[in-house]
Amino acid sequence: MDNDGGGERSATIYQVAEAAGVSPSTVSRAFSRPGRVSDKTAARIHQIARELGYRTDAVFRAERPPRTQMIGLAISDITNPFYFNIIRGAEQVANEAGFSIVLADAQESSDLERAFFERTLPALDGLVIVTSRVSDTALRGVAKKLPTVVLNRQVSGLPCLTSDNQRGMRRALEHLGELGHRKVAYLAGPEASWVDGTRWRAFREACSELELDDCRYGPVAPTVRGGLVAAQQLGSHGESAVVCYNDLTAIGVLRGLAHRGIEVPRDYSVMGFDNTFASDLVSPALTTVAAPLRQLGESATKAVLAMLRSQKPLPQDALSTMPMKLVVRESTGPAPRAARR
Repeated sequence: MDNDGGGERSATIYQVAEAAGVSPSTVSRAFSRPGRVSDKTAARIHQIARELGYRTDAVFRAERPPRTQMIGLAISDITNPFYFNIIRGAEQVANEAGFSIVLADAQESSDLERAFFERTLPALDGLVIVTSRVSDTALRGVAKKLPTVVLNRQVSGLPCLTSDNQRGMRRALEHLGELGHRKVAYLAGPEASWVDGTRWRAFREACSELELDDCRYGPVAPTVRGGLVAAQQLGSHGESAVVCYNDLTAIGVLRGLAHRGIEVPRDYSVMGFDNTFASDLVSPALTTVAAPLRQLGESATKAVLAMLRSQKPLPQDALSTMPMKLVVRESTGPAPRAARR
């Protein structure tokens, strides 16, 4: 562009867009909402703008990027029934507000989860991240780009919503203690799971307070297959009951113990966590700790919408810890006499 000294004229947004091969709205977003444009495209736009002498101060104030009316919902494994009611709750709230849910299945892979963020953030207005497997730093980076709520995990500095795992675990172990069990095992889930770490710490603390002996198996995959494999080792530490990371692993344990000829709950008691629909379909029906799954999805989505309306982030303590409750069915019973001694 020629500057003849008789008065400089800044390049226009249309000239930058033409030179960069993008639309004028993309140029605007590159300066006003950088999280809505890929890093590579944004870098090219900024370089061309500098070369053309493009001034960004006016356009930053003048144009407000349009909303897409889409909220992302990132989950770890769509085949896990734990997520079904969370999805339903999120969808209902989004639909009532005129938004759509974009669902991402990370398949228990942090790499797939990060790839989803990189590809879709520019197209989303907000994001609910459930049981994430990526680092806290990565989650904070995502939250800088658009309104984000983290569900089923605590991340410092971000609005988070969790179930009261500590109280839920306490109730589970009180129940087993009342049945006469003196040594109880915990079957651990994925090492990268914040919930697993929280439940294991709550398990050990409750065992200490209730004067129960504790032991641990795992980690295992949070699937029926993971529980089935673990069942081959259960009982080797002398325990008479196990609290499993989730309902799926507990169902796998029920199958594996049956294959070994161990009768539940006569010989060994089994507990799950989350109270998914499958827990009431197996035989024996699974004793478990119920999480308010639909309410979790609803509350997290409402929080994202609140941030969109106010254009301000929520404080970290704006969201509460939701209660859990014990659901007693048929997979727990009195400890065998030898275990009581």
